[in-house]
Amino acid sequence: MPHATLPPLARREQRHHRRVLLALAALIVLSLAPVLGHHVFGAVSWFPASQQHLGIFCLVALHHLLAPVHEAFHVLLLLGIAYASAERGRAIWRHRRTMGALVVRVPLADSPLSRAAEHAGLARSNLRVIHGSPNPAFTTGWWRPRVYVAADLGTRLTEPELEAVLAHEAEHLRRRDPLRLFALRCLADVLFWLPAIRRLVDDLADEAEITADDAAARRHALPLASAILAMAGATPSAVEPAVGFERTDLLERRIRRLAGEEMAIGTHVSRCSIAAAASALFVVWLSGTIVLHPLPPSDTTHALSTHCVHDESLFAHLFCRDTPPAGVGTDCPHAAAATAHSPST
Repeated sequence: MPHATLPPLARREQRHHRRVLLALAALIVLSLAPVLGHHVFGAVSWFPASQQHLGIFCLVALHHLLAPVHEAFHVLLLLGIAYASAERGRAIWRHRRTMGALVVRVPLADSPLSRAAEHAGLARSNLRVIHGSPNPAFTTGWWRPRVYVAADLGTRLTEPELEAVLAHEAEHLRRRDPLRLFALRCLADVLFWLPAIRRLVDDLADEAEITADDAAARRHALPLASAILAMAGATPSAVEPAVGFERTDLLERRIRRLAGEEMAIGTHVSRCSIAAAASALFVVWLSGTIVLHPLPPSDTTHALSTHCVHDESLFAHLFCRDTPPAGVGTDCPHAAAATAHSPST
């Protein structure tokens, strides 16, 4: 029986997928633009050095106060690149070590597995059989992904169930999900200080499973649901990049969708991660924007060169007015400069 996701559910899932992609793109742009922007474009014309006040705020004091914060985000970015390189390198090493220890072979042309793969639209050259694997089925590989199945899978599943599993994995292979999710996780490692990105990537990993289910369920909806139940509780895939079939955390959602029931769309993004991302991005943009403001000329004869070179602290001079703050005996250098450069009447 052909499978068709309920139209309201399909629309909700499409909207959720678009929101996840837009949120991920927005977080990436918003987190990197202030850190890199002023090095690329330099000081902008609408923020000249001659403008030293923004309302009651002293821009020069803000520049000095927030410059270390901005530099800290440069350090975080470098640390993120180092962390991502180490973490992804370790994942690649584990993948090669694990796959190198497995006994892998191409299935025989007349085997039930090869026939099921042919019916599922999966080329036999992209299929491998593993002996002694606790993982029933998974897809892995960067440039030439392949589907790996346990040697005893044909005895654990019926022929329609086996075709459904292979059709599911064939969709992962067609979409190159292992490489795509590996790259997204690498990006999440680079921006480790924004945990919302990692959670959004987890949402995209869930959607990859749902998309593969839908592709397989066009011809094998009920056998696919049966296969998911039959393999529930299997050991998750230990290799990365790999997309495994046995996602027990998505069990209820997958089964109910395949049965044609309405199902709530969950998300890994929490309110705390959203609040943390918003706070971090606010600090990134505030420090990046203020540091974009150029400091006054360093020429000691310039009236603005003495700005903030006085006894009070930067915090004390943050709220800079034409009249001196309480306890300060000298006028604000801005006011003196304005008087010196004002045209005579």
